[in-house]
Amino acid sequence: MKDLSFGQYYPAVSFVHKLDARVKLLAVIAYIVAVFMVKQFHFLGFLACFLFLVVATAFSRVPFLRVLKSIKAILFFIVFSAVLQLFFNTLGTPILTLGVIVITDIGLLNALFLILRISLIVLGASVLTLTTSPVEIADAIESLMYPLKWIKFPVHEFALVVSIALRFIPTLLDETDRIIKAQKARGADFESGNLFKRAKALIPVLIPLLISSFRRADELADAMDSRCYSGSKIRTKYKKMRVGWRDLIATLFLAGLIVGVVFLNKFYLLLTVVL
Repeated sequence: MKDLSFGQYYPAVSFVHKLDARVKLLAVIAYIVAVFMVKQFHFLGFLACFLFLVVATAFSRVPFLRVLKSIKAILFFIVFSAVLQLFFNTLGTPILTLGVIVITDIGLLNALFLILRISLIVLGASVLTLTTSPVEIADAIESLMYPLKWIKFPVHEFALVVSIALRFIPTLLDETDRIIKAQKARGADFESGNLFKRAKALIPVLIPLLISSFRRADELADAMDSRCYSGSKIRTKYKKMRVGWRDLIATLFLAGLIVGVVFLNKFYLLLTVVL
């Protein structure tokens, strides 16, 4: 669990770390939109998104393997979704028959397309959390959602909840790892048996983890109350966010990605013939 990188901040001095948190948050949203804009089976669009992700990771000075480890958190979901596409898609030409299950070329392409789309989205979100601290993310959300205050939406409280959730991800992972090691020392077996037996074996882990989570939440509430925390009333910012030249360059690169994806969608067949 310590290998999971999603939600963990990687401190460094880099071009991406110095970007305004609001720009990074909007950039990730635009990047996800670009990934969804890639038409079905137009894999050159995914290649453009992947190259953009590699460049962003290089400028962030975060080890690329650290970013790739974020896939571990959703590996089961990716495999399960791909299997559904592979085994239950009846369109296309059959290429392999396993009893009543027929694997077609369209099903195989759909499975590959789904794996690439989900993986690219998760990797992009991981770059955001690795290069932006939870406090910066909360401030960016609060700033971007500021117009909602006009309709009495609790913007500051919502941003605070997001910040606390991101901050406690590494803590809960360490706590889970500690509980699993303690249960293994007492003879617990989490690896043998079928799926239901292994799920049942996790109950001694979930109960202490749940109790620990409530205890930490109670301690955090007492700490905030003892410091006279009063929500968004009369609060100032120690660090004020400002958009600079780096943010302009990042925006131009992202605009280039979206234009490139649109271009590839329109001229995909022509490019595949030329290549």
